Amino acid sequence: MHHFAYRNGRLHAEDVAIEEIAASVGTPFYCYASATLERHYRVFAEAFPRSRALIAYAVKANGNLAVLKTLADLGAGADVVSEGELRRALAVGIPGARIVFSGVGKTKPEMAAALAAGIHQFNVESAGELEALDAAAREMGVRAPIAFRVNPDVDAQTHAKISTGKAETKFGIAWTDAPALYERARALAGIEVVGVDVHIGSQITRLAPLREAFSKIVGLVKALRERGHAIARLDLGGGLGVPYMDGGEIPPLPSDYGAMVEEVTAGLGLELIFEPGRLIVGNAGILVAKVLYVKEATHPGARRFVVLDAGMNDLIRPALYDAFHALLPVREAPAGAPLAEADLVGPVCETGDRFAARRPLPPLAPGDLVAFLTAGAYGAAQASEYNTRPLVPEVLVKGARFALARARPTYDEILARDRLADWQ
Repeated sequence: MHHFAYRNGRLHAEDVAIEEIAASVGTPFYCYASATLERHYRVFAEAFPRSRALIAYAVKANGNLAVLKTLADLGAGADVVSEGELRRALAVGIPGARIVFSGVGKTKPEMAAALAAGIHQFNVESAGELEALDAAAREMGVRAPIAFRVNPDVDAQTHAKISTGKAETKFGIAWTDAPALYERARALAGIEVVGVDVHIGSQITRLAPLREAFSKIVGLVKALRERGHAIARLDLGGGLGVPYMDGGEIPPLPSDYGAMVEEVTAGLGLELIFEPGRLIVGNAGILVAKVLYVKEATHPGARRFVVLDAGMNDLIRPALYDAFHALLPVREAPAGAPLAEADLVGPVCETGDRFAARRPLPPLAPGDLVAFLTAGAYGAAQASEYNTRPLVPEVLVKGARFALARARPTYDEILARDRLADWQ
């Protein structure tokens, strides 16, 4: 569900006309609906009424401070993968005790910053990281609470580039290495073993692989407890998908997911940790762009191109993952308007700068505004200034109000970040 709809033929975000925002901030821009953020967080949290659950929002999906503050005010924790994301979470008031630190490449300065913040737990992903974290904690005179991220070698049945639970991926410790590493961790003065972590991928649309992975991990928890490890927490990661297109595979409801988790973990008395990202913010955001040109040729088999002012640097998911994003004209097409196939492309100097190929579209002309749906996750978060194109503004809507949540930098600001060498 989202809060973007037509009113009198004009696309709105909640009670604000998209054209009004475009007139204020220019195009392209990202727009987020507070009502969708709030609803999706509550629906997910309410899926675990009987659990001691920490909902640690995955900051990597969308780290805008206004988005984070919206979720923090609802009680969300944070799942971070860098010191920068840790600082973002702390900046909006998420306490360290509600932050988990994931990722395969944590540095010692990042570990020290997280220890100083008193985070809830580190999800450790290698033996080398364990030793480095132990050293960092002992230098500070504290103990680092950890869960090993265990790779269950389960196929998430999702896109290969966002599947993380198979043995050949870089993520987590091997299933067969887990018992020995837990024994090693118990012997380290700077480490406090508190739990087990698993995360098998993103945009998962079936419960079966999640059930398989969670069942294996529950078996590991029981085995570790039998060896005397005080396993009190189970971090089940994120990954539950969102619908990107009509007619596509519909992901499970959070309530069905919650029921499965409650069944698999029943009787263990564990604190459960979840790291939803896309599920919370995906459908809460759109990318709005303007049509620059409609490019047509007359030779047989020629393609028709709708050239937008947004490019792959603004929304890279189609180029990176062949991802589908539904498109709506900001002014509603008349009933029965003819559809014609076109490639939706941007101005970036890459053939891969294409949002869609042969997409049936209503009539579009230069100056028309269009909106890519389900762009709230991994849209602005993965954007770049490739081709020296400024990062686009981000706007947060709440009811009849909107606010600029990130400004578009000027060219002078972009150039000022570079420095000439002292001999130039």
